[in-house]
Amino acid sequence: MPSPYRALFDAPGTRAFSAAGFLGRMPLSMMGIGVVTMVSQLTGRYGLAGALSATIALAAAVAGPQVSRLVDQHGQRRVLRPATLISLAAGAVLLFAAHYGWPDWVLFVACAGIGCVPSVGAMIRARWAALYRGTPQLHTAYSLESVVDEVCFIFGPIISIGLSTAWFPEAGPLLAGCFLAVGVFWLTAQRATEPTPHPRERHGGSSALRAPGLQVLVATFVATGAIFGSVDVVTVAFADERGHKGAASVVLALYAAGSCAAGAVFGLLRFKGAPERRWLLGICAMAVSMIPLLLVGNLPFLAVALFVAGMAVAPTMITTMSLIEEHVPRAQLTEGMTWVSTGLAVGVALGSSGAGWVIDAAGAKAGYGVPAVSGAAAVAVGFLGYRRLSRPAPRRGGTVEQHSEREERHVA
Repeated sequence: MPSPYRALFDAPGTRAFSAAGFLGRMPLSMMGIGVVTMVSQLTGRYGLAGALSATIALAAAVAGPQVSRLVDQHGQRRVLRPATLISLAAGAVLLFAAHYGWPDWVLFVACAGIGCVPSVGAMIRARWAALYRGTPQLHTAYSLESVVDEVCFIFGPIISIGLSTAWFPEAGPLLAGCFLAVGVFWLTAQRATEPTPHPRERHGGSSALRAPGLQVLVATFVATGAIFGSVDVVTVAFADERGHKGAASVVLALYAAGSCAAGAVFGLLRFKGAPERRWLLGICAMAVSMIPLLLVGNLPFLAVALFVAGMAVAPTMITTMSLIEEHVPRAQLTEGMTWVSTGLAVGVALGSSGAGWVIDAAGAKAGYGVPAVSGAAAVAVGFLGYRRLSRPAPRRGGTVEQHSEREERHVA
């Protein structure tokens, strides 16, 4: 590991909460694709599979910011454990309902309950922010977290799809639930690095989403999430059409590997100038990288195209986390990070559901039109909201000098 990354772990407790966060985040990459694989294995209905995955994402979009808002007010331990238990109970219902062929509405209700799963990534980033706020190490920490996210997306789909196709259909989602339980309960047992809660009276009852800059980030990441959700579903169907459904996990892992490699390098760099410009460039790169998918004819070409496309993901996500710090009050940082995840979740829901219906109607190859259109939408929203995003944000929770420095840079 390069020295800037190794230096992060000099602070006591960092290794333990990072390891717990890794386990707790594995379900992020395993559950949705695991449900798609499980339901398509049991019923052959990709439309239903995509809709169920979309339901999980939409439920997380509704519940996630509320859970994180409670975390900011009451602390991680008091909130995450009951929220996780609700999600695990709903996951158990889903597995039984799928296995025994219960009515579709039961599947949808269970998926809605799974959406109570907490945003573990936001919890870990909040711990890093509490340790390294205002230092160069925070950029490196956010880069590390993006790499960890992508490592989860490399191995998560391989494990989930592999178990569900080689062992039994419910195996992938079942293991995802086990990872969630172990990760969250281990994380919340670590009290020394838990960020200090901020009771409601300290910052009022308003939502972090009132910040104009955060609104732009969330809206753009709805379209970005549609890229991710549709790519997952279409890739499984594309591999299935060619008689190699299990290979979909490897192809999706290469998508994450490209992002992982780019994120690791990005964390070693130090940038000058406005981060908003780097963010917008990243959004454009993600959109352009979807165009070659429209031309895919075989799995090797698809794997190469997705690896290249993934290289734009992590740098964009890292820059996004830095922008959240500038546009959200410190007492609402966890909620602000979760709102971006919510935008992604809504997009994943729209993308996976839309891709499922396109696949059923016109085949897998036509489904790659969904991420291409989603990329174009992300660019449009990014350009339309750029002025609000680049405007100095009030109520950042930083120092007077930080406010003045940023205002002077934008005036210049």
